[in-house]
Amino acid sequence: MPVSEALHRLSEDPRFWSFLFVNDGAYPDTDPAEVRVSLPVTGGYGLVLDIDLVTGEQTLGLRVPSSNDPVQLCSAEPGRPAPAALRWHELELCARVIALEDPTLPHPGLVVALLSPFAPATPDDDGDAVAAVREAAYRSLRREVHPVTSGGPEQAPLPLFASDDWWPRPPSPSPQVIDEAAIAAYTAPASVRLEVRGGSRFPREDLAELVRRAAQRLSRLPEERWYAQVRPLARRMADTGDLGPVKDLLGVLTEAGCDHPTVLDALSEPIVEAEACWMVETLAGAVPGSLRRRQP
Repeated sequence: MPVSEALHRLSEDPRFWSFLFVNDGAYPDTDPAEVRVSLPVTGGYGLVLDIDLVTGEQTLGLRVPSSNDPVQLCSAEPGRPAPAALRWHELELCARVIALEDPTLPHPGLVVALLSPFAPATPDDDGDAVAAVREAAYRSLRREVHPVTSGGPEQAPLPLFASDDWWPRPPSPSPQVIDEAAIAAYTAPASVRLEVRGGSRFPREDLAELVRRAAQRLSRLPEERWYAQVRPLARRMADTGDLGPVKDLLGVLTEAGCDHPTVLDALSEPIVEAEACWMVETLAGAVPGSLRRRQP
């Protein structure tokens, strides 16, 4: 099941991200007041994020095949650090699988951006690699918004008629969802960690099963149609750390008839190192993050 249209619409609004991470008041025009983001992963397992667009409260849940309602992992109050319900490798793994299964997501960035506050880096993680993936995630959300007018003259209005009191109003500059200052703020390491995984009610076994199934799903991709023939090249790239043959990899895939938007987007111009790395790792069957760590 693809990500809902409501989430796509919100993700293209810079006010949504400011509200979500800065908590600068209620999100304007809240209709509906609550949004449920269902993120199916595999085998009936998935993640669910409930967002109250009035109060800013977020609840992260785990969906399992045996229940219609998600099991709560944690709840985050506005203005406070989000509990560390997920480990970074768990989030990155799920985000990759979700993007591969959802043709409306050309990149796992939306999932990473939404849930990364719940997966702060630990001393066991490569902090630079985590930051690079998070930066790529937020940059992947940028969209050019072009104003659309219905009818009206094609000629630009004279200065006298260009004020807000006249129609048609001149087009405003195209906004970007997230600017560099916001990216820097959103990717800053968490100063406080709120652990919730040690509690007796935390669904450790179900979460572990979700992660196991996600890893299994990702490991099967290199054996599927279109991808098996590029695995040797992807494997060489992963072993050497050389991203130079990315265009060759893309060429072989397109000639074979691959039309998967997630796969093609990650390997297409303009090349984003973090995006290319995650796809080469996936096609090679390599450990997630292994190629990224080889980059200078």
